[in-house]
Amino acid sequence: MAATAPVKPLRLLVVLPNWVGDLVMATPALRLLRQSLRGSFIGGLCRPGGDELLEGLDLLDEVHVERGGGVFGPKFIAARIRPRMYDTALLLTNSFSTALVARIAGIPRRVGYNRDGRGFLLTDKLVTPRRGDGSYAIIPACRYYLDAAESILHEHLPRYNALSATPIPLAFPPGLFMELAASERQRAAAAEVLRRAGVDPASRYAVLNPGGNNPAKRWPAERFARLADHLHRRHGLRVLVNGSPAEAPIIDAIVSDATSATPVSIAACGSSLGTLKPIVEGAAIMVTNDTGPRHIAAAMGTPVVSLFGPTDHRWTLIPTRPDAPERILVADPTLPERESANDHPARCAIDHIKLDAVAAAADELLALQGS
Repeated sequence: MAATAPVKPLRLLVVLPNWVGDLVMATPALRLLRQSLRGSFIGGLCRPGGDELLEGLDLLDEVHVERGGGVFGPKFIAARIRPRMYDTALLLTNSFSTALVARIAGIPRRVGYNRDGRGFLLTDKLVTPRRGDGSYAIIPACRYYLDAAESILHEHLPRYNALSATPIPLAFPPGLFMELAASERQRAAAAEVLRRAGVDPASRYAVLNPGGNNPAKRWPAERFARLADHLHRRHGLRVLVNGSPAEAPIIDAIVSDATSATPVSIAACGSSLGTLKPIVEGAAIMVTNDTGPRHIAAAMGTPVVSLFGPTDHRWTLIPTRPDAPERILVADPTLPERESANDHPARCAIDHIKLDAVAAAADELLALQGS
């Protein structure tokens, strides 16, 4: 007997990923839901800052910002959500606490991956495949989120076997990409940041993103400085350096070490997550470590060179648009496909990526633009 399709939700809460890059990688799943549930109310639950990242998009009818913390955090968050009377919760997070929030909020149907001990809180348990050694199989996050979204639109039979010895390919539907937008408020604020940075509206510029939540994922600052010199000398680009306040020492090292580019820290000029979107959109190119601004660049249509080590790049493969190509450079391109770079931190250390290779990748992308 053919399986019957599930009842599509009329009021759907999507619990959104926490990290910037993961939230951007969830936007194709949100677009699929928006297109497929045209008469439904779709809300999103995110961490502070996620609302600023999603501002300007039409994917959600309401955004709830999670501001609760501590032992009673889930209870407080659930109390704010409960009046919306959601009938379905889709958890794009993997955490126990977010599943608990959905349960306490009284949402009848709760869909998510069965991991981190939260299976008993879910009504619809999705399979997360593992490798033979028990570790999770490599699945691109974009596909991971999209599969979860599809499970509430179609019969949610497990898409994967419980065991997957090799990485799962992206295999993304054509025409569906990551997306972001900037509101008029954010564009006006970004213009002010660029003015403070001394960037004329007609100037062409590059953005370098040398930070990252894990120091092991940061390409050496002195090589970013040499790259800034190269982009300035060869392509005539102004160079802007992005980073969080905690990454100020890295930015300062690049600014002081560059000899001809005179890079400018946009963080020192008042940049925020919201202003970063239009700033990156206006850039000729971004060169970045494996961190959130990489995904912002791809979603805003900016060519990007992405540097990976020691994490495996296949976790974050993304569907790129034809007008926003990406060049991925990994620390050890000879690593066998069945292996994960995460398991070889020394062999796949990011400082194995040479300056010449990064400069050549940037040159290639800029040549496609005729510069």
